[in-house]
Amino acid sequence: MVVHTGRGHRPHVALIVETSLASGRAILRGLARYVHRHGPWALFYQPRSLEEAVPKWLRQWRGDGIIVRVQNRRIADAVLASGLPAVDVLGVVPGLPLPLVHVDDAQVARLAAEHLLERGFHHFGFFGIEGENWSHNREVAFVETVRREGGEVKVYNLPRGVESFGSWEAVEDDLATWVGQLPKPAGIMVCSDQRGPLLLEACRRASVAVPDELTIIGVDNDEPLCEVCNPPLSSVVPNHEQVGYEAAALLDKLMAGHPPPSKPVLVPPAGVVTRLSSDAFAISDRQVAAALRLIREHACEGITVNALARQVGLSRTVLQRRFRSLLRKSVHQLIIEARLKRAQDLITHTDLPMLEIAERCGFKHVEYLSAVFKQRLGITPRQLRRPPPRHQAN
Repeated sequence: MVVHTGRGHRPHVALIVETSLASGRAILRGLARYVHRHGPWALFYQPRSLEEAVPKWLRQWRGDGIIVRVQNRRIADAVLASGLPAVDVLGVVPGLPLPLVHVDDAQVARLAAEHLLERGFHHFGFFGIEGENWSHNREVAFVETVRREGGEVKVYNLPRGVESFGSWEAVEDDLATWVGQLPKPAGIMVCSDQRGPLLLEACRRASVAVPDELTIIGVDNDEPLCEVCNPPLSSVVPNHEQVGYEAAALLDKLMAGHPPPSKPVLVPPAGVVTRLSSDAFAISDRQVAAALRLIREHACEGITVNALARQVGLSRTVLQRRFRSLLRKSVHQLIIEARLKRAQDLITHTDLPMLEIAERCGFKHVEYLSAVFKQRLGITPRQLRRPPPRHQAN
């Protein structure tokens, strides 16, 4: 299918991106956003699944550029043989002479680790995939972040390609054994949402309660997949849409004759969507637990540290000391994080103006909201907003 985006000279760009996953669809949304703003381009695209071979049309295709998720060496060789400017948006084939735009796997893992650390856990697990460099990068950053805070991490890596061998029962049994042997309570990062159902099934087999004994967070925020999990899966939002936008911007420069960047372009994650799988705290201190519940319920209403301390029957100083000891963060930090999470949800899922979002979330003005976004997420609120909005806010 060729999409003509306007009149006059149009660069002809091929999109070799699968649509079977939320990440691929988000990349296409971001690319479309760039083209609408900076086009016109003529886009050549055919729907793809994850494991498809080299497109037959690619060898004869005559265009100006390619955006591709290079899934294997065969696709890489075909893209390189075209001689056209190209940008990879996957990064699973090492050593390619192609510029790469990708999510920042280290920041994704740090965000997941912080999400679990702030819930008071001291024991952690990482569930990854053997031989996948993106999973390895997330594992390394997750382990480093947790150990820096004094936590312990147990790692389980799923054998690569296990789906092809019909050995799911053996994998489930092995994974259930690992889950059962983890010290409880513990927080687990699973490398992607796709592996979340497998981990949750292992928890059921091992009679381990989620989130009471194990708290779990995935990556990708693939909403249908997260919601079909039982319990629904919390997930880091990697901002693949911005990956698509940045890839299009880079390809535009390459097609204009600019040299490729010397390093990959890494896009920071957009935040965390908390669902039931991580809606728990490993806190035995009842007053701190009560303060955390109040923060979740009233952070956006302007609740202060002094008000929290009064409501849980502690002095401000004692409450701060207990938060630092148990959660490694101040009370104010957790209030700001709760407001930030609510703002992310409103920005992503509604068409409310930024001023109203700032007011609803307790930031008072847009400038403060923007400053917090830049400091903590590395992006502005407007960069997070996905056009078009899904629904009107109530």
